[in-house]
Amino acid sequence: MRVIGTAGHVDHGKSTLIEALTGTHPDRLKEEREREMTIDLGFAWMTLPGGDEIGIVDVPGHRDFIENMLAGVGGIDAALFVIAADEGVMPQTREHLAILDILQIQGGVIVLTKIDLVGGDEQSRSEWLDLVEDDVRSVMIGTIFEDAPIVRVSARTGEGLDELILSLQSCLSNRPPRPDTGKPRLPVDRVFTIAGFGTVVTGTLTDGRLKAGEELEILPEKLRGRIRGLQTHKRKEDTAVPGSRTAVNISGINVDQIKRGDVVTHPGSYGASKRIDVRFRLLPDASLPLEHNTELKLYIGAAEVLARLRLLGTEVLNPGDNGWLQLELSEPVVAVRGDRYILRRPSPAETLGGGTVVDTQPKKRHKRFDQEVISRLESLEKGTPADILLQAFQTLGITPLQNVITRSSLGEGQAKDALDELLISGDIFYLEGTPDERKRDSLFASRGYWNQVSSKAATEVENYHSNYPLRKGMPREELKSRLKTLLHNETSQRIFLAVVRRLVQEGELEEIGPLVRRPGHEIRFKPVQQRQVDELLARFAASPNTPPTLKDAQTEAGEDVVAALIDLGELIQLPPDVLFRREDYNRMVSEIRNMIATQGPVSAAQVRDKFNTSRRYVLALLEHLDSLGVTVREGDVRRLK
Repeated sequence: MRVIGTAGHVDHGKSTLIEALTGTHPDRLKEEREREMTIDLGFAWMTLPGGDEIGIVDVPGHRDFIENMLAGVGGIDAALFVIAADEGVMPQTREHLAILDILQIQGGVIVLTKIDLVGGDEQSRSEWLDLVEDDVRSVMIGTIFEDAPIVRVSARTGEGLDELILSLQSCLSNRPPRPDTGKPRLPVDRVFTIAGFGTVVTGTLTDGRLKAGEELEILPEKLRGRIRGLQTHKRKEDTAVPGSRTAVNISGINVDQIKRGDVVTHPGSYGASKRIDVRFRLLPDASLPLEHNTELKLYIGAAEVLARLRLLGTEVLNPGDNGWLQLELSEPVVAVRGDRYILRRPSPAETLGGGTVVDTQPKKRHKRFDQEVISRLESLEKGTPADILLQAFQTLGITPLQNVITRSSLGEGQAKDALDELLISGDIFYLEGTPDERKRDSLFASRGYWNQVSSKAATEVENYHSNYPLRKGMPREELKSRLKTLLHNETSQRIFLAVVRRLVQEGELEEIGPLVRRPGHEIRFKPVQQRQVDELLARFAASPNTPPTLKDAQTEAGEDVVAALIDLGELIQLPPDVLFRREDYNRMVSEIRNMIATQGPVSAAQVRDKFNTSRRYVLALLEHLDSLGVTVREGDVRRLK
């Protein structure tokens, strides 16, 4: 599941573009429709040609509503950066670009909209669009959009929409799945009530899954409630996965107790902070240097709070410079090390810059010019040995221990201590072997990466059951193919087998010979199929020794139904095209054994006469018994082995 967001100057056609792509106009408010201008966040979704669903967050472009824009872009995977072809780059174009660059949103697609409004003949129109593209390219240099494709589009005529969809699919196709650390966070960007259901919040889910019926906690207020229901793209779900636009129906908490910026999570998973240490970069085009003790607005997740900054290690921070800040917050926020944030000046309104959170729980106010403080923050930015090792696990996926140690560049002692710490915390585990084994080729996995693999495997097998309800299970090799993007190690066969064993141990899958299935899956015939089964088996019962052939049975009941009866063991197939009911097969095999035991070796003609059948059925049955080792052929007769 992926989420993309729009970005761009006011009146450049963001909402109209989303409506053209999805059929849903994202503007929800009456005032937005009347003013023909997006004021708050809007939402839509679509299915890409490859079958992947994506959620879309449409943001306002007007400078007066930049705060609403910031509440919506923090959790997106990519952006549709919209620039009107008849106007080109405008002030909010640049500000939105700066925000996406600070948040390190990993690129997207640049969309030149309203190309139908560019007048003139074909040559002059093309020349104008080329000039606009050149200008856009110059603005994007040095940003995350430097190499992004540019697609020319008219939402009104539909020109370029197909190319845009393919470009968007290409942009998202190689993105790794969102990490699942088992600690879900859903920053609330909208809260409302629905008659008969009660409180509902929406947001983009990260870091873990939410399940219907679970207890939840709303931070920073520490409110406890329960998940009454979940929806993604207006579709009811039992489980919401990281990266999905999710609506959570909450019981036990009133709508007026929750606000935008609160975080839905599992009880005890996170704490809230009123003081955080951050790495900060002041934008090169900031109007003024940044001074100590300035009061600014902090935007993190979907939250917006006032923050007074302590500038560490320097008297002033000049435009384009990086530095360390300690932020004292007016209200607590939920933050995790590595989260990205934005700082803006309240008046006159201006986006100043942003960076990453380094420490969410500093014990005290720092001395501004203490070199030990700066050195500690620099170490924290790189991460503790456990952080570094865990990052290596998450990057490499499921892999032998030696690969992870090499990737981390940690010394032997540091790596051992970090490994112990991660095993105790449960952030990593042995996929093969036991914790007592410290072999360099032992397979390990991080809990977050394993959750991705487990979720993907369960989803693929569930989808297989839905597509082929009359099959006992999914071929193991087909599941391996579906997981190949996650199991990218050179020893993938070993890893895949270890993954299947673990999934079986955890009760996520069951093995049936070369097949895997979800627990509880059974072949169930629809009423019309059951009538076909009953009629077909009645024909077998009427002529048990000369039953319908495979082709006859498939013509009467269909290939899927016959294959299901074979999988269930109701019918026994003998090469090349002979079928018997199970009870008839067992009876005939028993009688042949008794016949040989009492009379001695028998010929095919004797067996044919005993069952009053044809040579076709007898030869298939006898050759089958030969292959099983029940009988042995000697010339024209068979004896028991």
